Amino acid sequence: MATVPQDARVAAIRSILARLGKYAGLSAERLRHTEIDAAPLLELLSVRRYARRTGVTVEESILPVVCEVAQWLPPTDRLIVDAVLSLGLFRDRSGVGVDIERLYADNLGERREALTEQWVGLHTLLDVDPVPEVPTVKRLRTVSEHNAFTALAGLLATDSGYPMAGAPAVPATAVSARRGVVTVFGDAVIDHLYRVDTFPSAENAASGSFAGHPGGKGLNRAVAAARLDIGVHLACAVGGDEYGRRILEYIDGEGVNLELVKVVPFAPSLVTAVVITPNGETRIIGCRDTRVQLQDEDLHRPEMRAALEASDVVILSFEQPPAVIEQVLSTVSQMRPKPPVIVCPTPPMAVPQTLYQFLGAVDYLVGAAEDLAALLPNAPVESNDDIARMLRGLGVGTICTVENFQCVVASDTVQEVIDHFPQVLKASVGAAAAFTGALAYRLVNCETPLIADDYVWATAAMTPTQNLGAVAVSMPSVAEIDRIVRLYARADNDTLNADVTPK
Repeated sequence: MATVPQDARVAAIRSILARLGKYAGLSAERLRHTEIDAAPLLELLSVRRYARRTGVTVEESILPVVCEVAQWLPPTDRLIVDAVLSLGLFRDRSGVGVDIERLYADNLGERREALTEQWVGLHTLLDVDPVPEVPTVKRLRTVSEHNAFTALAGLLATDSGYPMAGAPAVPATAVSARRGVVTVFGDAVIDHLYRVDTFPSAENAASGSFAGHPGGKGLNRAVAAARLDIGVHLACAVGGDEYGRRILEYIDGEGVNLELVKVVPFAPSLVTAVVITPNGETRIIGCRDTRVQLQDEDLHRPEMRAALEASDVVILSFEQPPAVIEQVLSTVSQMRPKPPVIVCPTPPMAVPQTLYQFLGAVDYLVGAAEDLAALLPNAPVESNDDIARMLRGLGVGTICTVENFQCVVASDTVQEVIDHFPQVLKASVGAAAAFTGALAYRLVNCETPLIADDYVWATAAMTPTQNLGAVAVSMPSVAEIDRIVRLYARADNDTLNADVTPK
């Protein structure tokens, strides 16, 4: 199926809404009996997901979804679409100078007149100062409504799946029939994958191929956990564009809960260029946009607090702003009981010293030696053991140095080097994500503190990521990891038996 350009989607949705606004306004009854082709609305991901969550029909889902998304509009546009579509956003404001009966009359002409007559009062009710000039009914019909519906259609066309206040709350523990709940903080981007024969140089161009796929450290770790039948919330931001829609569709298809995903209207989703050679070595170019990231106020949303309180594990990368990272660690450290926290310290933070006061909340620090060393920019370290010892001295519970498909574990109870799984590529972008997802799985499923076997299992999860395809796609299932553990356990036993067999 050909992808509909974003501008065309906006125009189609705007046209449908404007036509549905005639007469009594938007309602499920109107949608069931109208001759208007409402397919672009019925096919929205946010509408289908609302129907799935609530058990109502897709026609019945359109009104609550439109009402919720309309709340994101600027006040004047919100007032216009509310009156024209008869959404009823002010039905609970009776007795405050608003003529509810006229504002939501069965006749569109009367609704327009009521809106212009009550223009000042309605804006005052929304604390708008100064109040925009009162439009004539003609200007409202010909100019203002077109602009307001364009803005509403733009939000809907992102297929964002904004948190639906009208939908029954879905407890984090009921994300699915899966066992355990993990909340992941990180980025969700579109990876532009360039598979090249060699890295280009100033003298020589490289030959290769190109593909695009949803990725990002946050997304990859969320998918890694979801593939292991864990309920997953992903807290991130995406742009209100076609890439954002593609990201949302992908993670929704992987069973990742979208309630904590923030959609930034009219901003482009993040893109990362990943250049991969045949031996798995990579070079990465990240394209940032400060608009497309979580902000401090996002952490105060009721859905965010509820997800954290219900989490069995919290996973955090350094993709979000430092203030957000600090706030998450501060919040989780005060929770009782406190969920285990896995921190993946990548990409490097400019001033990691600001995190030292929160490291006591970090139960597992997972990263390559270079990532871990970057947390100690002023410390004279001579070995990886020094790095682990210093970080544990700052409060971290367990250090997992993960690279070359191996893991070195340093904690009070486990000191282990796990290096017996095969390395067929030099590197893999998804290895650390697979390890982190598998570590979260063991934390969810173990009733006792982790032992060496748990880290062996998590290390085995990195093996299937040794391919040159999309990172998220390579995340393994429980059965795949179990098979690899059994395979190499047999190989070790065979070697041991051969060593002790009499000659």
